[in-house]
Amino acid sequence: MTPSEALPVPAPVLSIRGGALGFGARALWSGLDLEVNPGEFIAVLGGNGTGKTSLLRAMLGEQKLDSGVVLVDGHPAHRGHRRIGYIPQQKIVAPGTPLRGRDLVMLGVNGQRFGPPITTRDDRAAVDALLTAVGAETFADRPLGSLSGGEQQRLRVAQALADDPNLLLCDEPLMSLDLQHQRAVSELIDRRRQQHGTAVVFVTHDINPVLSMVDRVLYLAQGRFTIGTPDEVLRDDVLSRLYGTPVEVFRSRGRVIVVGAPEAEHHHEVIA
Repeated sequence: MTPSEALPVPAPVLSIRGGALGFGARALWSGLDLEVNPGEFIAVLGGNGTGKTSLLRAMLGEQKLDSGVVLVDGHPAHRGHRRIGYIPQQKIVAPGTPLRGRDLVMLGVNGQRFGPPITTRDDRAAVDALLTAVGAETFADRPLGSLSGGEQQRLRVAQALADDPNLLLCDEPLMSLDLQHQRAVSELIDRRRQQHGTAVVFVTHDINPVLSMVDRVLYLAQGRFTIGTPDEVLRDDVLSRLYGTPVEVFRSRGRVIVVGAPEAEHHHEVIA
């Protein structure tokens, strides 16, 4: 294939140019340039208060940056973008909540229409397909309040995929889940990425459940950031420079442990 016949490079799904955000007088981060390509898995790491969730809110068009621009498919980010799927932090639904799992997914299918939602045969077929995709058929007709955290989170993944998104934003989706459910939810998200080319931005305190899936890491700390592959970022010298204090990174049995970061009072698995 000659250079003139080379396949075109796909446009980024998400672009941040010169992004800056602060909280009061404190800068969370500034000068952030980031492009996320189709099918790419970006993990966002950093301590509490470093602006990870605020970054996702800017991508959703819900948070205005202090400076810079966020583009989704080449256009400014705005609320209600139909090609963005969002998986929130795990929040256990109270026992006794009558809404069924199937109803939650249906809200993703027809909940954004004007006027009272009218469920069509196509809507029901779409919900059935989504439930099958996340392995939730067996508990879809049970009340949400009777489901485990892992079952509820599977349904939230299905809801996030209802509009066939090309960008999936995940805000600590594994929080409070046991290892088995962490693995199951992570694999659902990764399968979507591989089969449909959906870009994933995944905020997490612990990269280990998704480490094998991650293409690049965006690490936020001390008002600064660094971007690169996991091997480029999760290193003693890189994190020590980022934090401005000695930090050690240990690898054991395929897991990564960061020790000495100022935001933690104890050892923790990447990070906080």
